[in-house]
Amino acid sequence: MAVTATEPTAARPTTAPISRSGAAAVTAGIVLLVAVLAVVDITQGTAAVGPSEVLKALTGQADPDDASVVVASRLPRMTAGLLVGAVLGTAGAVLQAVSRNVLASPDTLAVNAGSYLALGLAGATGVSLPMLASSGVAFVGGLAAAAVVLGLSGLGTGTVRLVLAGTALMLGLNSMTEGLLLLYPEQTEGLYAWNQGSIAQNGFDGVLQMLPIALVGLAGLMLTARRVDALALGDDAARGLGVPVRSTRVTVVVLAALLSAAAVTLAGPIGFVGLCAPALVRPLARRFRGFARSRTAMPAAALTGAALVLGSDVLLRALVADDRAVSVPTGVVTSLVGAVFLVAMALRVRDTAGAGAPDRLRIPSRAVFLATVAVLVVALVGLVIAAVLVGDTKLLLGDVVNWAQGRAGRTVSFVLDTRVPRVLAALGAGAALALAGTLVQAVTRNPLAEPNVLGVTGGGALGAVILVTTVPAAGTWGVAGAAFAGSAVTAVLVFGLAARGGFRQNRLVLVGIGVASGTAALISLLIVLTDPFNATKALTWLSGSTYGRTMPDVVPVALALVVGIGVAVARRTELDLISLDEDTPRLLGLRLAPGRLGFLVLSVVLSATAVACAGTIGFVGLVAPHAARALVGRRHVRVVPVAVLLGATLVCAADLLGRTVLAPAQLGAGLMTAVIGTPYFLYLLVRSRR
Repeated sequence: MAVTATEPTAARPTTAPISRSGAAAVTAGIVLLVAVLAVVDITQGTAAVGPSEVLKALTGQADPDDASVVVASRLPRMTAGLLVGAVLGTAGAVLQAVSRNVLASPDTLAVNAGSYLALGLAGATGVSLPMLASSGVAFVGGLAAAAVVLGLSGLGTGTVRLVLAGTALMLGLNSMTEGLLLLYPEQTEGLYAWNQGSIAQNGFDGVLQMLPIALVGLAGLMLTARRVDALALGDDAARGLGVPVRSTRVTVVVLAALLSAAAVTLAGPIGFVGLCAPALVRPLARRFRGFARSRTAMPAAALTGAALVLGSDVLLRALVADDRAVSVPTGVVTSLVGAVFLVAMALRVRDTAGAGAPDRLRIPSRAVFLATVAVLVVALVGLVIAAVLVGDTKLLLGDVVNWAQGRAGRTVSFVLDTRVPRVLAALGAGAALALAGTLVQAVTRNPLAEPNVLGVTGGGALGAVILVTTVPAAGTWGVAGAAFAGSAVTAVLVFGLAARGGFRQNRLVLVGIGVASGTAALISLLIVLTDPFNATKALTWLSGSTYGRTMPDVVPVALALVVGIGVAVARRTELDLISLDEDTPRLLGLRLAPGRLGFLVLSVVLSATAVACAGTIGFVGLVAPHAARALVGRRHVRVVPVAVLLGATLVCAADLLGRTVLAPAQLGAGLMTAVIGTPYFLYLLVRSRR
């Protein structure tokens, strides 16, 4: 498979700006906007301290109680918003310039996820770190993550590779951190809430400690501005001008990671500011000559980032009641805005990457296929037996036989009544996600497409969470229906936007990632706004856990799986033709549109029922089809059964390991599959570069 560069990614304009003097006026306008937002932000809050009281507090004429509210809470919050927005906007601008990639940012480079994991590891040790030490830990983690993403994606080699590498690494790192939160709840208390991103402060201590770090990073980047401008012309041109390309890139990435670490330490991850702020400034450089150089573009991006953070906080407090707005992180709003930006930028990408067939055409012998199926069946049967017998209570096969015949004791019956549905849920969800991934990859001819990456799984989780948080008494079929509705809406959105010019790799995957980010932000918002009991139920779906599943929960996914396998096997020839190219099916008289639509609808049903049954489980729809094609070739009469067996095996093994290895603590199957699937996803990206 091939993932290629898809647009001119230079961060500098290709047309001559037409005005120099207008840049000062635009900058003044941005400064005025930031000032207005700062004033409005100070006047918002739960306490009855309005604009007049704020003015009196600033002039020293207010009541002591009002003054304490303004000085201890609102001014630090506003100042933190200014600082965080400025450093993230600057970091995003220089990362895009030095990588010549318009989608580079602290989010897409997994800097936030690396910092989150580093702080989680530090918290799990039980060591209480001061803020400056926490910033150092976050800096090391964020820099390491950025180095991995840039190493895997390359610099200036295409937009989609960087976003895919960053997204995959982010999912894996976040899964590891969530595992730490579950294993060490006391040591990491408060870290989950911090990860949502909030500029709320208790005094100026945090701002004052992070301010010197931010100033050092900003000053360092301003000193490298001329070298960054030279890099935007291309490596050869920069070397011709005497610029040390490699050392300049390393310096800029280190300084950007330092700025991101300061922002993360102060307010948690505030998503997508580093992506949106430079995107808003970039069109100005095509019109105003003053923004054509990094020395002026970076301050403009800093001001725009500050306006984004403060504007999000103001909008949040204007739309949500004051007592609820306190609990809603500002990062949720910026993530929603950033998701829209990512989708819009994906639609503007000049997509030249073809949606070619994912693998070489090879047809192993029938004996190889039968041997593969036999080995997988034996492995799956052994795994199922182990999953049923092993757990907090060890059982024997005789106990299972007695339970099946209704002759087991009360203890054995209770254990198996709770354990068997869990095993069946894992098997059904894994098989359904694997089949859904097989269908999507065949229809789109995109080897990186799968329900989780394309946002379909996230849409199903959003639908289920909406129902769980609004109708706590909803039953199995209600949750399945809500998950299907959510998956259907996101699928229509993603496939509809990406269908222009065919389901090409870059547009489809980038749109899917943007939609997935939006659904994740909405889910976080719902969990924060609902009561704790419903929030706990909602988090159960999101962790990919089979805990508490019953036999009725397995019925929808089982029915969808039977129908899906039947349709896939019956239409296997059509799947083979659709996965080849655009012309061959038409020459044979096959109507592509109805066939594609039918397979996509089926994949949505499979993904939705899997989410309803076992929550959000990622990467199964990617790993299983790839591994199946590697084992038995590309003919779907063979790929479908092998992929289904592999998916069921993977999720069942993940569920078994999650509930036994660290017993009595338990980790959801979704966390385990993310840890397993992330290296495989990154391996596919590395292989595609060769």
